[in-house]
Amino acid sequence: MSSMPIDIGIPEEDRSQIVGGLERLLADTYTLYLKTHNYHWNVTGPMFQTLHAMFELQYNELWMAVDLVAERIRSLGAPAPGSYAQFASLTSLSEADGVPEAQEMIRDLVKGHEAVARTARSVLPAAEKGSDEVTLDLITQRLTVHEKTAWMLRSLL
Repeated sequence: MSSMPIDIGIPEEDRSQIVGGLERLLADTYTLYLKTHNYHWNVTGPMFQTLHAMFELQYNELWMAVDLVAERIRSLGAPAPGSYAQFASLTSLSEADGVPEAQEMIRDLVKGHEAVARTARSVLPAAEKGSDEVTLDLITQRLTVHEKTAWMLRSLL
């Protein structure tokens, strides 16, 4: 925490609870980013062009989201986790094993977006308790993206 006390109208205990949820969201988002980028590089088959381009749009969106979540953690007065070891201990996602077939990549990314949505949703009670409208707004934006992306990927199956 910073040397100057933070007085933004959210009690420290509530900020701590919110940060814990946002740390998990950051780890999940980064892990999904890495997995999506991996699949962008390694996808093959008749849907190559479509999936290569789609995965690029998705990993770019996730890359921007990582920054938004990390900056919210900082705004609440905590350091943002930023190492593979920290992300591995915080994430609910598993890494890709080898190079799956294109259809399996799609299924895995659907599961990934659904998992990130569940993690994002789990932050809502603490943010509501602390009257943290900024985090609530961020979570709503993230839920919109992950639920829509999961639907779009599911539509390819």
